Amino acid sequence: MTEEFDGTRSVDAESIPQPIPPRTLDTTGLQALIDALAWRGYTVIGPTVSGGAIVNAPIRTLDDLPRGWGDAQEAAHYRLRRRDDDAFFGFAAGAQSAKPVFFPTDELLWRGRRTRGEFTVEPESDDGSTAATAGQGPYALLGVRSCDLHAIAIHDRVLTGRVQADAHYTARREEAFVVSVSCTDPGGTCFCVSMGTGPRPEGGARARFDLSLTELLDGGVHRFVVEVGSERGADVLSDISALPAPIDDLAAADGVATSAAGRMGRTLDTDGLKELLYTSVESPRWDDVASRCLACTNCTMVCPTCFCTTVHDVSDLTGEVAERHRVWDSCFDSDFSYIHGGTVRDSTKSRYRQWMTHKLGSWIDQFGTSGCVGCGRCITWCPAAIDITAEAAALRGVPQPARPF
Repeated sequence: MTEEFDGTRSVDAESIPQPIPPRTLDTTGLQALIDALAWRGYTVIGPTVSGGAIVNAPIRTLDDLPRGWGDAQEAAHYRLRRRDDDAFFGFAAGAQSAKPVFFPTDELLWRGRRTRGEFTVEPESDDGSTAATAGQGPYALLGVRSCDLHAIAIHDRVLTGRVQADAHYTARREEAFVVSVSCTDPGGTCFCVSMGTGPRPEGGARARFDLSLTELLDGGVHRFVVEVGSERGADVLSDISALPAPIDDLAAADGVATSAAGRMGRTLDTDGLKELLYTSVESPRWDDVASRCLACTNCTMVCPTCFCTTVHDVSDLTGEVAERHRVWDSCFDSDFSYIHGGTVRDSTKSRYRQWMTHKLGSWIDQFGTSGCVGCGRCITWCPAAIDITAEAAALRGVPQPARPF
């Protein structure tokens, strides 16, 4: 029996179901999908409106989703806006990707206690968590964009494909259920088409989903075309009243993807980009961008593929309990490359050059794929409005158009 690898786990080729024709759900069916996932024990995580942004949070009903909300994104600019329709997913990439769900910002690795002169460490549970973090249940992600789906696939390769897999990430990822969604209204900083990562989830081994939705609104009728990407997805869908999608709905779903692909806010020329970055080590452009960069780490914190971490050891005031935490870190932090004798990259210039060259160049040599999925978050959330697509174009000597922000 042959084996196929989907990025997270081994799957028997004979167990993969035959392709299931797309189905159509109405809004009642979407609620039924949420209920079906919750009934199976999943904690459903999806987009919500909070603090003036679209962020991920637990979802129980359709009222939790950002119905009727869109967004305006440009360099250093993010604002929610009211749409003139009731779209649930009518916004571009949210402030958060799926990364914090599978790869938390702060993760307890172990906890130890000293009792009567003896020090004991709490063992990890079977799901890769400690006793303190166990019991949260598997996650079902609702509304994952194609760019973020590809970012998950990159983390699958980086964090589970090494000799020593990341047990905590692997445990969360293997049990997760992913419902992706086609992007209908890309933002001003989106460039997933340039990276070949969107705007419509295509599934397959490179970026697997369990179910994928395309939202349609026309003639006052609100519905979703559903594609099945896994046996688990087919099993969940079988519990929901979902009729076969008519030809008109399939054509409309294709039209949504085509329209979104033609409205990207940014482009990135990837032809020979790795080689360009390798030969531009001494380019004066690095001095230019360093004069603007605040080294605030925002770009790496919102990036769905960055995975740098550090370890913090803490203890309580009595000295009886000690914990080790893994927390996100950034190559923009001056201490990140500190070794005995000093910091390897002691200037903002060298750190920005390292980040961009790794993201768009050496990542390909290291992991076989670009480290960028074109979500545009690093542009939106940079307070200095630094644009990675503009920086790449500047290295080529291509003039860039003036932007509104």
